[in-house]
Amino acid sequence: QVQLVESGGGSVQSGGSLRLSCAVSLRTYSSYFMGWFRQAPGKEREGVASISPDRSTIYTDSVKGRFTISRDRAKNTHYLQMNSLKPEDTAMYYCAAGLGWDASLHIAAYNYWGQGTQVTVSS
Repeated sequence: QVQLVESGGGSVQSGGSLRLSCAVSLRTYSSYFMGWFRQAPGKEREGVASISPDRSTIYTDSVKGRFTISRDRAKNTHYLQMNSLKPEDTAMYYCAAGLGWDASLHIAAYNYWGQGTQVTVSS
């Protein structure tokens, strides 16, 4: 059974930082691209960042220059370092894994999802 377990969410003031982690129980972890998504109350889930097996990365425009996605094959874990956080970053954050070689911000591209971790940024 594939499991994705997020950690690292919490509450922080505007301008602060958080680091999210996602531990993935996949035997073929290196064959999957990984992603982070978020969903704020009353809004649709949106792709935030994604990293391919060869560590190519893509980001949604609103987080470019502030967020960094990375992955550690030895630990089957990927991360989202979030700096200069803004109140509009407040959301439930989900990690996901998709089989393939290209990073993607599209929900339909992903095969497995975590349960989510809450990030709250106060002004």
